[in-house]
Amino acid sequence: MDCPNKEINLKRCNCSYPSCSKKGMCCECLHYHLKNRQLPACCFPPDIEKTYDRSFETFAKLVLDGKI
Repeated sequence: MDCPNKEINLKRCNCSYPSCSKKGMCCECLHYHLKNRQLPACCFPPDIEKTYDRSFETFAKLVLDGKI
């Protein structure tokens, strides 16, 4: 898929997964993660994002703990 905003999106993308094929393509990324009951990397602080645990549960815990 061609994304006209890919270069702009890549500047903001904090995904640390080296072989991610969706980097810079937010629509594809969001679709993939929501399908898997997850949120994309950009919803998490860097230290949590690097664990690759992007589950709804982890996000909710961060919110309840006041970390995001």
